Amino acid sequence: MKIVILDGATIDPGLSWDGLCELGELTVYPRTPEKLVIERIGDAEAIFISKISLHKEVLNKCPNLKFIGVMATGYNNVDLSVCRELGIAVCNIPAYSSDAVAQHTFALILEICSQVALHNQSVKDGEWSASEDFAYWKSPIILLKGKSLGIIGYGNIGKKVAEIAAAFGMTVNVYSKNKELTIKSDILSLHCPATESNTGFINREFISKMKDGAILINTARGVLLNEVDVSEALISGKLTAAGMDVLSKEPADPKNPLIALPNCFITPHLSWSPEEMRQIIIDGCISNLESFLSGGTRNRVDL
Repeated sequence: MKIVILDGATIDPGLSWDGLCELGELTVYPRTPEKLVIERIGDAEAIFISKISLHKEVLNKCPNLKFIGVMATGYNNVDLSVCRELGIAVCNIPAYSSDAVAQHTFALILEICSQVALHNQSVKDGEWSASEDFAYWKSPIILLKGKSLGIIGYGNIGKKVAEIAAAFGMTVNVYSKNKELTIKSDILSLHCPATESNTGFINREFISKMKDGAILINTARGVLLNEVDVSEALISGKLTAAGMDVLSKEPADPKNPLIALPNCFITPHLSWSPEEMRQIIIDGCISNLESFLSGGTRNRVDL
């Protein structure tokens, strides 16, 4: 069996695909530009992808393809209807990153509330040495205890975030249980999948219902936000700050209105990426293909 990994660069640094080598002849490409996708798939029977798009035009030109392994939980970059027509199995890696994303959610919250990077740089710049006082702060420090955290999307990640929030002494409001309380929370954190119906739903109208001075966190999908409306709210002060691990276009468009704002803290879609999580992805890919080869349906999303 010929097996091809089309974009392994974000998955395998420091890790090994030896388990896949035992299942067939493996070729690994760190990245594959769109124009080379069909050529690199070639006569492979099994492929693995992370963010590469597999649409009808590509799939129809890969007659040997029998298995697609998505190296992520989301699989909206694969045309499942065409895969069903062609008899191609599609598998994903569900719920592998819950702990890591929940941790990063609070990394963003704590950076906004405690401003560690700002004050570290201040000390390195000599401002503490020159200070007349033993302590100072260059921005307000926000205590989490007693604050409310609203969660939109109460799946595995949302529940982990709620557990951490409770440990900080926060009140947790869940959108599916009480929309009004959730929207009015001190901090609002997004953990829902992107769908046609919720694309851009964090817009001017939604933000107008939020608590004045609230903090917005998004470690889910960038397209959930109307980024222009969010940037306007950050500039006006309607939102005190925002923390993002995702944007509507990735890699980031340098013209994205959020990037230049000092009260918007952005990381490059890395919340999922601790080595432990990436090892789960690799192990899951191997297990998914083993299952397929033995007639199983482990993590099939095309059924």
